[in-house]
Amino acid sequence: MPVQAARPAPLFTPVLIGGCIIIMISFAVRASFGVFQIPIAEEFGWLRAEFSLAIAIQNLAWGFGQPIFGALAERFGDRRAIILGAVTYALGLVLSSQAVSPLQHQLLEILVGFGIAGTGFGVILAVVGRAASDENRSIALGIATAAGSAGQVFGAPMAEFLLSMLSWQAVFVIFAGLILLSLLALPMMRSPAPATRAELEESMGAVLTRAFRDPSFTLIFLGFFSCGYQLAFITAHFPAFVTEMCAAIDPSGMLAGIGITTTSALGAAAIALIGLANIAGTIFAGWLGKRYSRKYLLAGIYAARTVVAAAFIMAPITPASVILFSVAMGSLWLATVPLTSGLVAHIYGLRYMGTLYGIVFFSHQLGSFMGVWLGGRMYDITGDYTLVWWIGVGVGAFSALVHLPVRERPISLRPLPPAVAAG
Repeated sequence: MPVQAARPAPLFTPVLIGGCIIIMISFAVRASFGVFQIPIAEEFGWLRAEFSLAIAIQNLAWGFGQPIFGALAERFGDRRAIILGAVTYALGLVLSSQAVSPLQHQLLEILVGFGIAGTGFGVILAVVGRAASDENRSIALGIATAAGSAGQVFGAPMAEFLLSMLSWQAVFVIFAGLILLSLLALPMMRSPAPATRAELEESMGAVLTRAFRDPSFTLIFLGFFSCGYQLAFITAHFPAFVTEMCAAIDPSGMLAGIGITTTSALGAAAIALIGLANIAGTIFAGWLGKRYSRKYLLAGIYAARTVVAAAFIMAPITPASVILFSVAMGSLWLATVPLTSGLVAHIYGLRYMGTLYGIVFFSHQLGSFMGVWLGGRMYDITGDYTLVWWIGVGVGAFSALVHLPVRERPISLRPLPPAVAAG
């Protein structure tokens, strides 16, 4: 009898669908914080830097928490780590709703940051990556990352809508309940955790030591900094930037016809548009990552971001330029995530992907901290965001260059150094 060809592994598994639901809700809430920038500052009479520092600390805590939650997931189980993350996230939001001083906000955002770490990329992408087949892994990581952008599509506009009827404190509590509801998708997150025998037998310490000694790991770590800087700065400050800097909305124009009648609404819509464009951009990046060199794709994405950001800040800020920038930057927004996580898995294996990617992601969150905090600080000093934009252009160019020397080959397959080989 003729041998039947093996059926291709399915792409949309329960693990991928469940992971997409959790990360979408987590990122819908995370992406909305920029909308609260002006209402909170105006209620308490704070400087812009005060709430900016709270969001910056949130991003830094997210970075610290990512490798911790990755290690917890690999030690105690993915689902337990996700539950802990969701509860921490919701608790941070509820307590933040009662904060009345900058210090209280800044300290409580540590809880929110750790909660994002437990329900975000580090844990979810590791589960999706282990559950996916070799041929589907890159595109599966792209789809899971795009789910975060899907959350961004409705997160900021939903916050803007709720703020038109409720206080920001009530919106925080509603968002906390939404985070807990995401746990209904948890039963789907059952990963078979495929790994080679060698990966299963190798300790976490041995894998970390090999990665830390590898110059390519350092280059990937450094290169991810600008991604965090650019994304966090735009998420936290772009709605306020558009509100204050953009030309008035034409009451007879197309934007007014679809309900965008103020620059404040345009700022929230811009964040949603970035997320919408990124759904396609991230999935496309995952598809490309299966076929082409990930390091060259990453270098190209960072170079394109540099050009887009420079062109935007040099041109007059109008509703049209805001929309064009949002679409262009959105197509590149999280496209780096499936490529970077896929690169880490390809070079260092799947067994401790969550921890290793979490360490690399810490660089991303250092950049996030700097982008958010520096944005608020420089605004208070200079009255605008121009210098912060140009710093983002510079670090983007740096990331484009630093990925080029990465050795995109599994470390276990690389030739041994001569001294080791001779011994």
